[in-house]
Amino acid sequence: MSPIRHVRRPRPVTAGVAVTGAALLAAALSPTAGATDRPTRATALGHAASALTEHAAALGLTAAQDTEVRDVIVDKDGTQHIRYDRTYRRLPVLGGDFVVHLAPDGTYLGADRATKSAIDLSTVTPKLTAPKAADLAANALRAAHLGETLRKLTAKPRLVVDALHGTPRLAWRTDAVAQDGLGNPVARTVLTDAHTGARIDSWDSIETASGDGRSLYGGTVPLETTPSGSAYQLKDPTRGGTYTGDAGNKTDLCVLAVCLTRAPATVFTDADNHWGDGTGSDRSTAAVDAQYGTDVTWDYYEDVHGRRGIAGDGKGSYNRVHYGNKYNNAFWDDSCFCMTYGDGDGTQMGPLVSLDVAGHEMTHGVTSKTAALTYSGESGGLNEATSDIFGTLVEFHAANPEDPGDYLIGEKIVRDGFGKDALRYMDKPSKDGKSADCWDTSVKDLDVHYSSGVANHFAYLLAEGSGAKTLGGVAHDSPTCDGSTVTGIGRAKLGRIWYRALTVHMTSSTDYAGARTATLKAAGDLYGEGGTEHKAVAAAWSAVGVG
Repeated sequence: MSPIRHVRRPRPVTAGVAVTGAALLAAALSPTAGATDRPTRATALGHAASALTEHAAALGLTAAQDTEVRDVIVDKDGTQHIRYDRTYRRLPVLGGDFVVHLAPDGTYLGADRATKSAIDLSTVTPKLTAPKAADLAANALRAAHLGETLRKLTAKPRLVVDALHGTPRLAWRTDAVAQDGLGNPVARTVLTDAHTGARIDSWDSIETASGDGRSLYGGTVPLETTPSGSAYQLKDPTRGGTYTGDAGNKTDLCVLAVCLTRAPATVFTDADNHWGDGTGSDRSTAAVDAQYGTDVTWDYYEDVHGRRGIAGDGKGSYNRVHYGNKYNNAFWDDSCFCMTYGDGDGTQMGPLVSLDVAGHEMTHGVTSKTAALTYSGESGGLNEATSDIFGTLVEFHAANPEDPGDYLIGEKIVRDGFGKDALRYMDKPSKDGKSADCWDTSVKDLDVHYSSGVANHFAYLLAEGSGAKTLGGVAHDSPTCDGSTVTGIGRAKLGRIWYRALTVHMTSSTDYAGARTATLKAAGDLYGEGGTEHKAVAAAWSAVGVG
């Protein structure tokens, strides 16, 4: 058994302006409107037509405008809600939609309007041509998928009135669509000022759907998916198109770092957008864990460090689950920009799709795009430790009650035959029988999963301090190598300092002495030299023998 290893906006939403009052609530609660008096759709439309005429000024309607019914809802008590889209001189008005509310007898109660801006344009003739607007949108789609080969790219502009972004103005709304290298659809809608050519807004226009999944390790978790015909794909357009596929228990065939064939990543699909059943017998259950782990890792890096995606470019990676036959491993591969998870042999390990493992693997990708720490010697230990540190911080950030944060690595995936309750222990790394608690000259000769212990120990001490405490229901006790007492500064500061060091000060050859220097510089950058945080970094490194 080898340990976990490393192989080299939605559609804009506008706030409604509520102009309804207590009358709407009163009508909804009125005992006089019985179900037998419930208006029909045709009756509601007749009432609403009268309301538009009588309340045109309040609704901002003029002779140059027209309306089209989008939806009609009649409550059980007879209250009616008619939703309209608006046009101006036959052009669609973005932000022109509104909902009229009527009492059961058709009395006007009020309206909700997307915007209240008055629409009065001097002209609806654009200065920017449609082909130019199309070119701008196509370029925006290419920029959103920088580095990818896009095929069958088309862009279709349509003249509209934009009332969403301040004073109403003439604009081109252009839908640009293409296929990525995998043949999957990509699309972006670009809103361009039809007079100046300035971009007003743009957004991904492949619809997302909110589903949920029953995972192996995290309970029922939320998932963002992509509608595909009458089904859904396990692909998240809100996080760069990240998706999870089934490797079909196949493996890659690689010779001298060149892969002749790769295991597939057939995107999981589901009919009702409720994925998995929480057991290993359903192949999509492991996919739920992998996708969820990718989601929360993406969110951690974006929420805490402002980094959107592994490479910081907003692009997603992908996952392969069910790789190989009883494969006791998971790995990140730079060459495919993907994570791969084995199912485990069931004796030593179960499926390797736990939260901290997902965070660990994606972090290898972050490291490869930043310091690119060499995967050998002390640099390799720092590379592995970086993944353990951020995998742990992802677990805490997710705040999943089924998998609370702790400083154990892989505790969810180990089985009785493994002989221990985790893969690694950050409070006292030597508890795994192989990792180093303290630095000495022999550390460079250890496997990188064990030389990582020095940095993992440092990270625990910097965040939590020395001594005993219970975290995530797990007892931790971290002694120091020099007998000193270390006071922690918290996980948030640990994460900021290590991320700053990784992305600004470390290089591919950074060793432990260099890591001490890099993190001291990072602490100075963030909190000032000589302050509490700066001193704590120095003390924690000294406590693990790096000084």
